[in-house]
Amino acid sequence: MPIATKIAGHISKSSWIRKMFEEGERLRKEFGADNVHDFTLGNPDIEPPREFQEAFRELARNPIPGMHRYMNNAGYEETRAAVAEVLSEAAGFPVASSDVIMTCGAGGALNVVLKTILNPGEEVIILTPYFVEYKFYIDNHGGVPKEVWTDRDTFQLDVPAIEAAITNKTRAIIVCSPNNPTGVIYPAESLKALGEMVARMERRFDRQIYVISDEPYARIAFDGTQVPNIFRYVDSSVIVTSHSKDLALPGERIGYLAANPKSRNVDQFMEGAVFCNRVLGFVNAPALMQRLVAKLQRSSVDIGAYQEKRDLLYDNLTAMGFRMVKPDGAFYLFPQSPLADDVEFVKLAQKHHILLVPGAGFGAPGFFRIAYCVDRRVIERSLPAWRKLAQEVGLPG
Repeated sequence: MPIATKIAGHISKSSWIRKMFEEGERLRKEFGADNVHDFTLGNPDIEPPREFQEAFRELARNPIPGMHRYMNNAGYEETRAAVAEVLSEAAGFPVASSDVIMTCGAGGALNVVLKTILNPGEEVIILTPYFVEYKFYIDNHGGVPKEVWTDRDTFQLDVPAIEAAITNKTRAIIVCSPNNPTGVIYPAESLKALGEMVARMERRFDRQIYVISDEPYARIAFDGTQVPNIFRYVDSSVIVTSHSKDLALPGERIGYLAANPKSRNVDQFMEGAVFCNRVLGFVNAPALMQRLVAKLQRSSVDIGAYQEKRDLLYDNLTAMGFRMVKPDGAFYLFPQSPLADDVEFVKLAQKHHILLVPGAGFGAPGFFRIAYCVDRRVIERSLPAWRKLAQEVGLPG
């Protein structure tokens, strides 16, 4: 075999999202783009905010000498300081630029953190439903993923279940709020309970257990909801995030990791993370994007546009009989499958030219994911097809 056996196995189990996206390409060629309703990929259709465009043009007109050279592996000091200033406000206590590393997106940040903290065979708890790549990232660094379900009715944290899963091999817990794929936000009281439980388990097992907060959707929250800052509630915490969603820059691969300054051994962790950022081959986050996002830490795309799309789909689909938790943020719906087999339901939806991702891809059979970060006209055009699909599976439609 020309590739590693493990990689061949991973490919066979790899992302349903990409598989369905590729199916969409086939259907678009056959039936035309306007006749295919693709809700598979979390690829924002909104353009970056005006402030980004202005900063981009200004930098192009007035380039900074040496702006494309290497810098400190942690990133530009002024960018890290800008990130730290906003984090300090959210946390309610000082976060320094030395607590921040600019990274190649949230995926890069998460790999840096996992490489920094994991010994072979140590466990990382992931909360079901979970982002599809978590297991592969954990495997990259010799860790073992351990799945723990959130509450099956609300998708909120089940802290007792997480506690029951912690062993003397547990090194980290990954949380994602607003969540991909469910869109729920974990409230402050849940994070407080999580932090108290983790501190208790750290004392019990005499080892540090990190809570890694994956936050690329942290600024995409609806109905006036605020996303609580993890630093306020969990001392052993690390934020990993990107500007892929809040600034609509997924292809630019710019994000950061930030360690809670209250965390034990934080200086040693940061030293290790800077080293891992380098040796994983990232070296540093993209220089041009670092310059630009330094000025945009308080900016975001129009959140109202996403909320309108959520409401349009949620109101129509629930009226047709689909059951789901109304998301607080991000840009996903995660309804229950009307068929026991969610993969079969997704295949049936394809007959109506609706492209979805089965919940099995997120460790949650019996559900399916809708990414509504699409043009509003795609949603509107899809509604008759949704009605036909609903009626075919016995819903009112």
